[in-house]
Parts: sequence; C-alpha cells; structure tokens
Amino acid sequence: MGNREGEQKELFVTHQQMRGPSHPFYKVLNEMLAKHGFDRYVEGLCARFYAKKMGRPSLPPGVYFRCLMLGYFEGIDSERGIVWRAADSLSLRDFLGIPLGQATPDHSTLSKTRTRIDVETHREVFTWMLGVLVEHGLLTGKTVGIDGTTLEANAAMRSIVRRDDGRSYQQFLEDLARASGVATPTREDLARMDRKRKGKKTSNKDWYNPHDPDAHVTKMKDGRTHMGHKQEHAVDMESGAIVAVTVTGGTVGDTTSVEETMEEAAKNLHAAAEKSSAKARANLADGIAEAVMDKGYHSNGTVGLMSAALIRSYIAEPKRKRRQWEGDLDTRDEVYANRRRIGGKRGRQLMRLRGELIERSFAHTLETGGMRRTHLRHHENILKRVLVHSAGFNLSLVMRALIGFGKPRRVQDGFAVVYARFLSFWQLLTAWTAVWGPRYPVSRPLRACRAFIYLDSVGT
Repeated sequence: MGNREGEQKELFVTHQQMRGPSHPFYKVLNEMLAKHGFDRYVEGLCARFYAKKMGRPSLPPGVYFRCLMLGYFEGIDSERGIVWRAADSLSLRDFLGIPLGQATPDHSTLSKTRTRIDVETHREVFTWMLGVLVEHGLLTGKTVGIDGTTLEANAAMRSIVRRDDGRSYQQFLEDLARASGVATPTREDLARMDRKRKGKKTSNKDWYNPHDPDAHVTKMKDGRTHMGHKQEHAVDMESGAIVAVTVTGGTVGDTTSVEETMEEAAKNLHAAAEKSSAKARANLADGIAEAVMDKGYHSNGTVGLMSAALIRSYIAEPKRKRRQWEGDLDTRDEVYANRRRIGGKRGRQLMRLRGELIERSFAHTLETGGMRRTHLRHHENILKRVLVHSAGFNLSLVMRALIGFGKPRRVQDGFAVVYARFLSFWQLLTAWTAVWGPRYPVSRPLRACRAFIYLDSVGT
C-alpha cells in the first residue's frame, strides 16, 4: 500500500500525460466556428483596439469572446469564475486554443480587454452569430416576441445615498430620530423609526447608489427589494433565437423600453442578412411582420407604434373599464384590431408560444446560464457581457441541430437517456408479457415497444 506523504514527485511529465481528450461538444463547436471563419472575423473587427507593437502580449479577440461564451455553456456568472474554470480544465484549454506552455488569461486581462472593446463591436459579434443561424436555416425573423425580466445589480441597498444632499440611509434615519426627540438613537431605535415613518418608500427620485448609478431600486422576481436592472429580449417565435437584447434601469416601464428593443431587433436582423450568403438569406423574411407581447406592453402608444411600422401586433390586453374614444378614432381602430387578432386562432397560438419560447431564453441565459445576478456595473459593461452570453444561447441552437445537444453537460447525460429508454422498453415488455403473453405472440409486443421508443425519441 502506498503512502501519500511518502510519494516522490516526478521531475518530468510527458506531453501525453498532460493532455486529456477533447470534449466532444467543444470540439464540434470549434469546428463550426472555424468553418464560418470566426477568429478571422473578430480579429479584423477588433484590430483598431490593439496596438501594433507595445507592451505585454495581448489577449486574442477569439480567445476573449470564447471566454465569455464559456460563461453561458458552463453556467458561470462572473469573469473571475470563468478564468478559474479555464485554468483548471484541459478540455477548455483546447477549446480556447491555449497550449500547455502558455498561461490562461487572468481576470485583469479579461476585464481590461472588455473595457477597451466597445459595445458596438460586441453587438456586431452578436449579429455575426445571428448570421450563422441564418446559414443553418434556423432564423426567419418574421414573428418576434418581446418580454423583460430583472437582473440583480452589483450594488447593495445599504450603500444608497440621497440625491439632494448625499446623506446615507443611516444618516437619514439618525436625523429623523433626532428630530423626534431621540438624542442618541440605538440600532433598535433606528429600525423602529424606519418601520413607523410616514410614506415609507425608497424612491429612485430621491435615492441612488453612487457605485452603480444605473441601477434602480426595484422588486425582484422572488419579491425582494434590491438594486436591479431590466433585461429585455426580442425572440424569434419560430426558432426561439434571441434577435435583440437591451439593458435599462430596473424600473423602466415596458411601454417605454419596447421601442428601443424593436429597433435593435430590426437592425440586427438586417445586419444578419448582410453577413449571410444569398442562398441562406432567401429563408429570412423581408422584415418583422408580427410582434407578440404580454399585457404589460399594452398601451395606445405601443399599438400605434406597431401600426406605424406596419407590424401586426398581438399584445395581450389587460382588463379595463369601458373606454371613451372621442376625437381619437384612429387609435380606437388600432386597439380594436389588436383585440380581434389576439382572440383569433393565430393570436392564441402565439400567446402560448410566447410563454414557452421567451421564458425559455430567460431560463437558459439567466438561471442555468448564471446571469440572474450581475457582477459588473453600468449598463455599458453589463450589455457587453449579456450580448456574448445571448450569442452563446443562439449557438446552442445550432449545436442542437448538429449533434442533438445544446450544452456540454447534455452530452454527459447521453448515456443516461439511452439507459432510460432501454429501461422503459424492458418495463413495457415485462408488463405486456405478464398480461397478454398467453394470448398474443411475442412479435406484437416487440412492434409496440419499437413504436414506443420512436415516439419517445420524437418527443424529446
């Protein structure tokens, strides 16, 4: 039996010992990116941000964008976690193209590269990924669904200060306590004062966080009040691909942010068409023809905006009292036309798809993708990370079409899927033999089991 403390360390390690087998998912992903010329494209795109000859060796753009894509595929929320994971995995080294004799990028290099490459370049990389979807016939752009969700900001509520005089929340409560007659208030006195004060509301008009002024005091999905941002997706309703991403303040209304998101979606689809071949561009629609939204987006302005852009709106209408339309007959006709459309067969079908496809994009990018809480500050920095993160989600649609799996962990579950189907086959065969075996020959249950496995594979 060997002793761990008594083991002598090797002086040399062979190359075969240091190199593990490449992950099949990342191997196919790299082949697909190389086929479409990803590295050559981003190097030409980012050339103006790099000095020709100065300082330490820089991080190649292809490695930088692959690192951010690892955040989606591995479910890592922070850039610091991405570099730790890349340094720890031989298969991820192979995906990034970093040899064993070279160190993986550290956190400061990754963050400085993100700071120097502007938002428009990140957006062009995002539209390049949309062009890959067009090449594979996975994007039409005819019907777009829009919805928003909240992101937890990298800012604490305890750090907020007043906009008028810069007092912190603690100082604000202490001044209220002294004004009420408590000369030296304790922590319990301040907590009691906070619970009992009139108009107990932390308004964004009066308070802000000096570390991240773009964050707003808002209510998160789980009911907590926190500093947050709003992320809005425009999703293709046929493939589920994200065609536009915007980041705004957490309290910005849906009817206010929808115009920017629609403009981004139209611009990105046009750019994706230019980046794809003429043959693949034939499957892409001439422009957005239909827009699907929930009742938070319903307003006269939103319906009028869609009508002016010649887009058929399918916006769920909230319950309201009977409205008076004196002198505004054009808006009335647009609202009533939207009401007729959402009540029809096509409208009901799109409403069901909206709850499925748009929420799926949020689940993959924010929940399993790890971006529900941001570790960056200011909308510009957050948008850079979110754009590449969403581009990874779009690439997962291509990977699912190529190999049947959209994430590397799904490849590891492949054996479990095969075993589960075999177990279902065996259980069905056993039950059939026990009940109908004496009356029917064995060939019939075998045919039934083959049909069961086929239906199960189609359903998954």
